[in-house]
Amino acid sequence: MTQTTGSVRFEGVVKKYGAVTALKKLDLSIDPGKLVTLLGPSGCGKTTTLRLIAGLEMATEGSIHIGGEDVTHLTATYRKVSMVFQSYALFPHMTVRENVAYGLTVKSIPKAEAAQEADDGLELVGLAGFGDRLPSELSGGQQQRVAVARAIVLEPEVLLLDEPLSNLDAKLRRHVREEIRQIQQRLGLTAVYVTHDQEEAMAVSDNIIVMNNAEIAQIGTPGDLYEAPNSAFIADFIGDANLVPCEVEATTNKVATAMLNGQKLNVPSNGTHKGAAQMVLRPHALKLTAPGTSGLVGQISYAAYLGKEMQYTVDTPVGSLFIIAPVQANPFAQGDSVSVGIIEEQARLVSG
Repeated sequence: MTQTTGSVRFEGVVKKYGAVTALKKLDLSIDPGKLVTLLGPSGCGKTTTLRLIAGLEMATEGSIHIGGEDVTHLTATYRKVSMVFQSYALFPHMTVRENVAYGLTVKSIPKAEAAQEADDGLELVGLAGFGDRLPSELSGGQQQRVAVARAIVLEPEVLLLDEPLSNLDAKLRRHVREEIRQIQQRLGLTAVYVTHDQEEAMAVSDNIIVMNNAEIAQIGTPGDLYEAPNSAFIADFIGDANLVPCEVEATTNKVATAMLNGQKLNVPSNGTHKGAAQMVLRPHALKLTAPGTSGLVGQISYAAYLGKEMQYTVDTPVGSLFIIAPVQANPFAQGDSVSVGIIEEQARLVSG
């Protein structure tokens, strides 16, 4: 089995259904061999974008290129892509081998050759020896890997995955997403992965395209989006974040001086200008100490022991703050008065 891989490029792509605009003017580029996730809340346009790549929907405006070829007007049959769906879409009356080989037989590849390709595909996803079983004899995670093998044997230039783990429980999701990522990296496949789960996106992606209201909100690596959000929406959507209003008094290339509840803080500027802003305080960027020390005055309204960490909700003059802290011998309890310190270098600013 030889794998090819291709780029994906959208130039001014718009998708409308009558008077409804499902996707606003979209420009994006996905490099060969990268796994890029389309992430966002329901109705943001991510699945529409995936279906446009697949050829299951046609663009109202603009052009779509796969592997350097203009495929804007080509249907799914004529595009070198394969899709893995939310539902595994396996034929229950066929063996695993027959399921994986199905697309090859449709292409009139000889039965013996298709079976060998199917076995090679099953070996790639760690299911060597499972070819004679029925889908009903496999676990959910194994069935999903069969769906991946069926897509891979078609030697697509781009592998598309539409919420592929949504039917699995949390522990199995983590295991299967690691396997999908390893297969993608081992084969050097270009992959576009749709999910609404930000943790899943951060775990598997080279880059994440966050979408909101039918357009791109921000593109970046998982680290970029977490450490340097360009808006309150991104800060709140990627990971847990406390967003509190502040006033930026001065900025340099890297550092901004901001006033928060009368406290002057020097934090990374993140391109923010002088004036009203919001400070992004991740749960780990806040420290709890005994009352009377420097910081925000607070009272703990909720405390939870989670084994490896403590989680707190603390009422303060700037609002309720969610804080994660290491487990200590004598942890704070609900009702305790505390001081909330801010680790300045871990705080971020976004426009107000």
